[in-house]
Amino acid sequence: MKINNCDWLEGVAVVPSPNFNSRPVCCDISLLVIHNISLPPGCYGGGYIARFFQNELPVEDHPFFCEVAEMKVSAHLLIERSGHVVQFVPLTERAWHAGVSCFKGREACNDFSIGIEMEGSDHDPYTDAQYDSLIAFTKRIQALYPEITKDRIVGHSDIAPGRKTDPGPAFDWARYRCALK
Repeated sequence: MKINNCDWLEGVAVVPSPNFNSRPVCCDISLLVIHNISLPPGCYGGGYIARFFQNELPVEDHPFFCEVAEMKVSAHLLIERSGHVVQFVPLTERAWHAGVSCFKGREACNDFSIGIEMEGSDHDPYTDAQYDSLIAFTKRIQALYPEITKDRIVGHSDIAPGRKTDPGPAFDWARYRCALK
């Protein structure tokens, strides 16, 4: 899991998204945000998440896609149910994953965070392979960005309360945090 000069992970699938921009000058990377996503909701596989992050979601494939097809969003990483990792945005760039958000009084979390999407939903248990990948990647991120301490790893629901619920009650925070010791 080394990172090359362009901040693309080696050994993971790279599917560049157009939905990113530069972080503000002199902006620290000091927060890790865990999300969940499934497209269509509650369904896994099919490649729709990557197509969504590339603005190529086929609206004819499912009625729900019409509701979200025009959204311009991305994340740095997606961890699929198999544990397979896909990278969409270089770590040094600002992915569009958090939206309106605030962490400890600091707004616009996209400016200073890395976003990881877990393929899943609030109520379906995540897989062992997903936890293994998430833990390994988190440790690597923490080595690269030491300001991302365990208390600066949050769910989307923590930075956008009332608006977002992910990664949801099915996410085992105790298992994840214990493995980061």
